[in-house]
Amino acid sequence: MSQALLAAIRAQPWAILPEYMEAIEAVAVRFLEAPSLEALRVDGHAERHEANLQAIAAMGSPLEGTRRGMIRNGVASLPLFGPIFPRAASMSLSSGGTSLDTWAADFRAAERSEAVNQILLVVDSPGGVVSSELGAACELIASARKPVTAYVAGAGASAAYWMISQAGEIVMDPLSVVGSIGVLSSLSRQEGPDASGRRTHDVVSSNAENKRPNPATPEGRQVIQALVDSLEREFVATVAAGRKTTRETVLEDFGRGGLLAGKAAVKAGMADRLDSLEATLARLSRPAAPAGGSRALAEREHDMRQRRARSL
Repeated sequence: MSQALLAAIRAQPWAILPEYMEAIEAVAVRFLEAPSLEALRVDGHAERHEANLQAIAAMGSPLEGTRRGMIRNGVASLPLFGPIFPRAASMSLSSGGTSLDTWAADFRAAERSEAVNQILLVVDSPGGVVSSELGAACELIASARKPVTAYVAGAGASAAYWMISQAGEIVMDPLSVVGSIGVLSSLSRQEGPDASGRRTHDVVSSNAENKRPNPATPEGRQVIQALVDSLEREFVATVAAGRKTTRETVLEDFGRGGLLAGKAAVKAGMADRLDSLEATLARLSRPAAPAGGSRALAEREHDMRQRRARSL
């Protein structure tokens, strides 16, 4: 059973922090003493998740028609917490995750609600699965008829940053981080014939040698590399469009696959300002700006924000 779970996990590319990938695999095989899980316990992820849930609960009253949304003074707050999966049936970490089908339904409900003037995405996520649902979520944010702001409370990494790069504004807690722009594919082949590992023999049709590439061979690594590089190109293009910058800027200044914290992220253009969650909610509760979608609204203030960021 554990091998089947691992095979399912590794059958798809991920945009996620590597240690979370290891933790997801460890949870799948119920290996609860795995070093990767200990690393997550040490980094305070579980405590942050609980604090984030409490923060969302304090952000007003439940938004009608949503599972996890809250509303206060015309601002709908939607959480984007934990590993991101395409569907609710997907596996998530015990400390919580986000299913994009549920998240998208909540986002659409917030857009439809006459009581909602602004949408605030509250984010603390290491990223998740690269899927068609991820692309659809990005488009939902980019084409929103109401202003969308993303607030990064802990981490806005990889697939999470892929999504929030489409918001009209990104606000960060000074100690939060964003980035990890890139795609990974986790593949392994057990070679040991005894209890330490099972030797596998994959046989595919004669004209489908790339169906199960062997990462232990140069040819296999080349096939896998081509896949993750093609997905990274889509990632970079989406971020560049959302942040109103060039592909070259994203590649050179947006962390090169690493993370940037608070002030450094704003200076690089990955985010727009530093602030607290409560102050951000209060600011957004003021009279709504004219309609025009997340990107259209962002364009009006982009030059001003860039000048302010460079002066930090």
